Amino acid sequence: MRAFRIPITAIITALALSGCMRTTGPVALAPQDDLDSLAYGQPTGAPPPAVATSSGSGAVGAVRAAFAAAPRAAAAPVAVPAYAEPVAVRHDTPYHLDAGDKLRVVVYGQEGLTNTYAVSAGGSITMPLIGSVAARGRTTAGLAGEIAAKLRAGFIREPSVAVEVEAYRPFFILGEVAAPGQYPYVPNMTVESAVAIAGGFSPRARRDRVTVTHTDASGTARYVVPPGSAVSPGDTVLVGERWF
Repeated sequence: MRAFRIPITAIITALALSGCMRTTGPVALAPQDDLDSLAYGQPTGAPPPAVATSSGSGAVGAVRAAFAAAPRAAAAPVAVPAYAEPVAVRHDTPYHLDAGDKLRVVVYGQEGLTNTYAVSAGGSITMPLIGSVAARGRTTAGLAGEIAAKLRAGFIREPSVAVEVEAYRPFFILGEVAAPGQYPYVPNMTVESAVAIAGGFSPRARRDRVTVTHTDASGTARYVVPPGSAVSPGDTVLVGERWF
């Protein structure tokens, strides 16, 4: 009988210990959309994770629940560069003279005064008898009136003067073109024709938009424009490089 008592006692003890090992405790369970919670944070106003009893250790579940319930900092907004739309250039508007323009000045009946004059870096032309005449910012009609007024003041009784642009000041094209540099301006020029004059785009050029720097009486402005945009005398066209 003693031989049978020892195994029975061992079996009873093992069963008792097994029952102790199976004691359960509260374990935090994440809801089914736990992956969304882990990735994006707990939605506003959402109920807290349910607490249920489960076998095994609850440390991992508790950590997961605490991580899911932790507030997420809002992502900082990404600044998107805004590109100013260029002011439309109308080719029928009066042209304003500036340094680099070559002018044909005709004084009727006065061959000694009729000639081609270049607008200097200072913005003026120099003629016989009357000397320096300011041309920068004037139209051709305005400059003709100024020349006539100076000639009328002690030189010619009733002068008749006409001024026309013989050659516009050049434009500049830089960046990803075959031959960047300075070129004579052609009336009604666009970005596309300017690129063509410079030999076309380089293989790395960004072709959907370019940067145009324009200066007029109101100051200097820089625009990001599509290839069909107008170019004025003295403008600088910059063709950028694409990154892909």
